[in-house]
Amino acid sequence: MTEQTQPRADAAAGAFGVPRLVLGSASPRRLELLAQIGIVPDQVLPADIDETPHRAEDARHYTARMAREKAQALTGADGAVLCADTSVVAGRRILGKPEDADEARAFLRLLSGRRHRVLTSVALAHGGRLHERLVETTIRLRPLSPTEIEGYVASGEWQGKAGGYGIQGRAGAFVAWMQGSYSAVVGLPLAETATMLAHIGIRGKP
Repeated sequence: MTEQTQPRADAAAGAFGVPRLVLGSASPRRLELLAQIGIVPDQVLPADIDETPHRAEDARHYTARMAREKAQALTGADGAVLCADTSVVAGRRILGKPEDADEARAFLRLLSGRRHRVLTSVALAHGGRLHERLVETTIRLRPLSPTEIEGYVASGEWQGKAGGYGIQGRAGAFVAWMQGSYSAVVGLPLAETATMLAHIGIRGKP
């Protein structure tokens, strides 16, 4: 876990000196994942940043930069700020959230029958410091038929999901092999996130 000093005031503490937790994400999946480990944010405040990759930017650098910039954009928030970013990477190509059904269809065709990487970076800003972790998972989708691709696109589950699919939904049946963190693919690596939060005194309730 890396730490970087940030020009910000100390996060406000809640009851018993535990910092308030601000989740800098609009993703309902990240809320659900935090709930699995007994953590409910005090506030949800999505960050609005430019998510365009830089020219020739490495996927790991891009994903970490996105999480970091989201956290930095919310440094005025009252509490510890937790942000994350997930990228699907095929070769050197970063597959973001499809703009439309045609792009979702193209992504699924590209990923069909091949391995790809899912990178999720977590950034936690607290007390003038930025804690960061990046988790990489490798996935292979089985070959997908045109009918399966069309059916999935028609379901609408591709919307708002990097790479055009969500492993926690119907696309779970497409996954032939995976090495890494399932929760990171969904949007938040729970083991790493829980450790980062515990480091600043935030622990899940039984």
